[in-house]
Amino acid sequence: MEKLTPIKMFYKLKWLLTTFFLRLRLNKIGLISYVANPIFILNGKNIQIGNKVRIFPHSRMETHNNGKIIIEDNISIGQNLHLISSSDILVIGKDTTISGNVFITNVDHDYTEIGVHILKQKYLIKKTEIGENCFIGYGAAIQAGTILGKHCVIGANSVVKGQFPDYCVIVGSPARIVKRYNVETGSWERTDDKGNFLK
Repeated sequence: MEKLTPIKMFYKLKWLLTTFFLRLRLNKIGLISYVANPIFILNGKNIQIGNKVRIFPHSRMETHNNGKIIIEDNISIGQNLHLISSSDILVIGKDTTISGNVFITNVDHDYTEIGVHILKQKYLIKKTEIGENCFIGYGAAIQAGTILGKHCVIGANSVVKGQFPDYCVIVGSPARIVKRYNVETGSWERTDDKGNFLK
């Protein structure tokens, strides 16, 4: 078991105090969860955090147009997370680990109107969901319309968009499947970019 030094104890107490006040602003924060400050929250009543969730400093969570963010149980999130949800539900499945500097969204900005500022163009909303027990590497960007199955591993600095089945290793920019768990052989095996096992 990890030994708590005085400095670690100081930060834990500070984060617990931050979490106490955040309970007044968020829809829900579960038991044994803590959120480190500084943190930016926009429309917190549309954000739910489950039990045993650890969120490190400098996170930004924002919802627009009644969008919702649901962070399920037993999730560890590194520093500088940025979540955006608009008009739909963005879900992070239980037992997931998210490294630092990760961005996840369910919204894109349209860009097709020439001469109109991007921020004044319409939102393009696409369902985005992170499956259970996923690992998202440092600096990854999970774009609108991404559905990750269970136990997917995302490589550092990957730019991910699309639907991916359970038990995949996904890397690159744009990201593609490079390995998948084969239930018949009981091992992780290399695949082509569509997830078909290589012979």
